[in-house]
Amino acid sequence: MSRLKNKVRHSVILSSLSGLMLASSLVTPVMAATARHGAAIQPWGFDLGGRNVTLLPGNDFFGYANGRAVKAITIPADRTSFGEFDALRDLSQKRVRDILTGLAGKRIIATQTTEEKLAVYYTSFMDEKAVEALGVRPLETDLAAIRAVKTPSELAHLIGTGQTSFQFSAFSLSIQPDAKDPKRFALGLDQGGLGMPDRDYYLKPEFAAKKRAYEAYVAKMLHLVGWQDADARAKDIVALESRLADIHWPRVELRDPDKTYNPTTVAGLTEKAPGFDWTAWLNGAGISVQQADEARIIVGEPSAIAGQAKLLGAESLPVLQAWLAFHLANNSASTLSSAFVNASYDFNRKTLAGQPKLAARWKRATDATDDAMGWAIGRIYVDRYFPPESKVKMEALTAGLKAAFRVRLQNNSWMSEATKQHALVKLDHFDIQVGYPKKSRDYSDLTITPGDVYGNAARAAAFEWRYWLAHLGKPVDRDEWEMTPQTVNAYNQPVFNEVVFPASILQPPFFDPHADDAVNYGAIGGVIGHEMTHSFDDEGRKFDENGRLSDWWTKEDAARFEKLGDRLGAQYDAYEVLPGVHLNGKLTMGENIADLGGLTLALDAYHASLNGKDAPVLSGLSGDQRVFLGWAQVWRMKVREDRARQLAVIDPHSAPGARVNLPAHNIDAWYKAWNVQPDQKLYLAPDQRVKIW
Repeated sequence: MSRLKNKVRHSVILSSLSGLMLASSLVTPVMAATARHGAAIQPWGFDLGGRNVTLLPGNDFFGYANGRAVKAITIPADRTSFGEFDALRDLSQKRVRDILTGLAGKRIIATQTTEEKLAVYYTSFMDEKAVEALGVRPLETDLAAIRAVKTPSELAHLIGTGQTSFQFSAFSLSIQPDAKDPKRFALGLDQGGLGMPDRDYYLKPEFAAKKRAYEAYVAKMLHLVGWQDADARAKDIVALESRLADIHWPRVELRDPDKTYNPTTVAGLTEKAPGFDWTAWLNGAGISVQQADEARIIVGEPSAIAGQAKLLGAESLPVLQAWLAFHLANNSASTLSSAFVNASYDFNRKTLAGQPKLAARWKRATDATDDAMGWAIGRIYVDRYFPPESKVKMEALTAGLKAAFRVRLQNNSWMSEATKQHALVKLDHFDIQVGYPKKSRDYSDLTITPGDVYGNAARAAAFEWRYWLAHLGKPVDRDEWEMTPQTVNAYNQPVFNEVVFPASILQPPFFDPHADDAVNYGAIGGVIGHEMTHSFDDEGRKFDENGRLSDWWTKEDAARFEKLGDRLGAQYDAYEVLPGVHLNGKLTMGENIADLGGLTLALDAYHASLNGKDAPVLSGLSGDQRVFLGWAQVWRMKVREDRARQLAVIDPHSAPGARVNLPAHNIDAWYKAWNVQPDQKLYLAPDQRVKIW
């Protein structure tokens, strides 16, 4: 199920984490979600009632701005967190459901048109009775393929078919722009093979209970598919994955685009990573022998790839077959009967993340259809829900943020003139795309069959992979997006030197044409600045104006930048998410730099927009105060404890409180705006405040 991927693409939130929603003592979460869209929060775009004014901003700005609202949030039973991003995701999900049910209500003669395929995909998934009656039968052909494997080459070939089916790929294979030749695509090869969220879950004692639960889950899935010696094989599988985890690179090391750029060929892989038939694996993925021989393969983690090949080559075939059988069931569980759905939910959502209840079937059906044919849905979504004036105003806002960044670069105090000029050239080449892509996707070659939930999902995965595989060896099209318009997120693509803002994030509280300008600058302006700053964070700065991975900094400037980053990282290392659970300042470095840069640029752009006039005072609050409140409001969120522990390990984004408090207390204007004094908890002496961009 891989597709276009770049390891250093940045988003404003982790894609698997739905963010935030407003709730105050005056409204319930559901009422708030409804009230937020279509009109500004009265009187000028900020929920004054959601503050906790008993707190001093200088002691806890997140609590001051959001305390009552966060306290009032009740996380829905089918969620692990809730806040503003979640409210927008709920809205987007309901709109997509309305699109799909509307299409399903029409007469379907044959599944030939894209609209008919969307309707049939959704209605088939919703037919729970029919899915239940099938039981394990949808897996039988794929299970038989696993049992039929006799040789290492056959095993490698089958693993390769994981790109076009529910089989387990074991390695991560992708089609991505070549970071040192970003006009061309290359194959990307990265470490894989783990069923839990991170290597730490296998190796660290604090996750021992989760590891025991994982073994029980593996055994349960093997029993459900009728695998022989399920309990013993579950122990073998967890032992194998523990050995894989031990050789995996930690997430912090994956953030270095220089270390993870290691071009090679199939011959090079065979020589440096023996024990696995790489040609057979690529052939299984639909890549011919000739294509494989000619392909440029960018290896992310050479030592881990070599170690993984050695481990697979040494492991017994029965263990490997059981491993593939478990992951086949795990990968496809959402398309199968309730026995599989519930087992997957119990471990992956309830045990790992603390989610008390399985999401309603319509939500799962909507998300599954969106995953399979999201670009087709996106065309309809934009026509219905994204007015042209929103695109026009957003483009004006982005221009203002870009101008503010130019001024800030020109006045940078720690960067040499040579590097500064390169930075300005990069900014000049920077592209911003808003709302929806220029091109659409053709689904005429995708077969959707009524009643075949498992097959429809597998064929959709194969269709997606073939779509990107056809790009191999061809020029990169910079107008292709990685997120659909209905996705509530935004991202920076360093190899394109661009940022993208899908339509669904361009709504209250991020963007509201009826709200006060200061709030819009603090909210969506902060997000725009965040994504722009990613091009100059500790990863993005290594790409030039053409998106090419190259060293365009002087050594002295790089050293100064790294020193500033280390100082900022130390602030996040000290932040406790839960008692004894700290953020990892190196893992979250890029997002933290982007948050600091984004909020700083938002404030600058707001000041510029005043054209020398004084900012109005609204509800007793100055313009600068409202910018900071606009930023704080979008990060309103409550997170379940298990999810918070999980995110501290896997998420490159910091916890909500840190995203508000720590950028703010490095900005001089925040101190003036809120009269922050030296005896208050967030106070930093002027020489301790980190200023990067």
